[in-house]
Amino acid sequence: MTETIDVALIGGGIMSATLAALIHQVQPDWKVEVYERLSDVALESSNPWNNAGTGHAALCELNYMPQDAHGQVDPAKAIGINEQFQLSRQFWSHLVEEGLLGAPDTFINPTPHMTFVRGDKDVEYLRKRYEALKDQPLFAGIEFSEDPAVIAEWAPLLINRRAVGERIAATRITAGTDVDFGSLTHKLFGAAPNTHVRTNHEVRSLKRLKDGTWRIRGRQTLGRSPMEINARFVFVGAGGWALKLLQKSGIPEIKGYGVFPIGGQFLRTDNPAVVSKHQAKVYSQASVGAPPMSVPHLDTRVVDGQASLLFGPYATFSPKFLKRGSMLDLVTQVRPHNLLPMLAVAKDNPSLITYLVGQLLQSRKQKMDSLREFLPTAKDEDWYLIEAGQRAQVMKKDKDKGGVLQFGTEVITGADGTIAGLLGASPGASTAVPIMLDVLRKCFPDRMTAWEPRLREMIPTYGSTLNDVPATAAKVLESTAEALDISL
Repeated sequence: MTETIDVALIGGGIMSATLAALIHQVQPDWKVEVYERLSDVALESSNPWNNAGTGHAALCELNYMPQDAHGQVDPAKAIGINEQFQLSRQFWSHLVEEGLLGAPDTFINPTPHMTFVRGDKDVEYLRKRYEALKDQPLFAGIEFSEDPAVIAEWAPLLINRRAVGERIAATRITAGTDVDFGSLTHKLFGAAPNTHVRTNHEVRSLKRLKDGTWRIRGRQTLGRSPMEINARFVFVGAGGWALKLLQKSGIPEIKGYGVFPIGGQFLRTDNPAVVSKHQAKVYSQASVGAPPMSVPHLDTRVVDGQASLLFGPYATFSPKFLKRGSMLDLVTQVRPHNLLPMLAVAKDNPSLITYLVGQLLQSRKQKMDSLREFLPTAKDEDWYLIEAGQRAQVMKKDKDKGGVLQFGTEVITGADGTIAGLLGASPGASTAVPIMLDVLRKCFPDRMTAWEPRLREMIPTYGSTLNDVPATAAKVLESTAEALDISL
């Protein structure tokens, strides 16, 4: 007799960990199991060296506020992403105060977020962005300067030995953070004692049974013993492999979807003499044709208490949907229902292809030259390349274009709410809490009335917004900063 559990979470990343922690808080009697094909959780995109750990709040990322054809900038998307990040901060703060996540500096650290641009066009754009954000409550304290002396106080490595007379500008918000999502993933699973994590377990099929449950079959990756279990609810948080498993589930909602994998590399230095001179995450403009996730940035990273600097990303290409995926992933995703959308994406994005080819042809010297545009004093011997994680960007049907390449994340939910999965990438990890709250709302509508008091206790602004209530925004920013010990 196959055992039936309440919830199966496929994939041991930040999304599954967040959902496990939320479920434990609102329904602690449910039996939850996690199936991770690797030897530990958080070894793919949630691993701290596979992402930039920015704690995306749209404080510095220019791709959330593009300039339109009339030269105008709209802060709405940036505000929306910041609103989502505040929900994550509130949930983490609650768990810290309950003693469930340990010391906050083991997963989150205060790190100013900056934007740095060069040339007349980008300087004028950055000024417009600053003007659009400076009076927004969630962006309180944002600073703008074109003065090299001021920028040198904020981030001296950006200015040292820079050519005199070059027009530059920067913004800074000191309330930014660096987040180790690998550490946070482990801690969130630890904060959900009703959750059993099964590593070295690879799910290979999902089948809906007549009683409404899901038959989950797979194997243990060590010894290859078969596994089988039934679950009343399934969440697929398996990165790029989520598409493959949702396709196997047979739900019609996945039709028309595909994913395009983009890999990345970072230059990294651990040299204390360099690292100690830069404490910030500094973002700039993306190259023409570059996907938003490839915006160049020079980042402070704090992992296991050790500070390093990362610069990149440099795009790479592999047909794998995961860093430890299969070389056949890109081909085996093709179905009659997603072929035309995928072909339309290929036709409409020649600049992306050109960009990727250019990135693949870059030598180490060219990569160091890109770094020196940010950090003129960078020495070759201080920096080494590391492989980042794979990002599977969503391709989907579009009634006008046939298919579009979508950046960001998207939740796919079965009509009856017994299965959901997440496709896409950044700013996913930073907004994991609101994304998983959305999963709860869509998949358990009959339980939300009972759960909402507890959710509001943990996340006081759940169901509302902050930016249009300045006093509340200031109070929440202050209280979560104090709880997480992230005030500079």
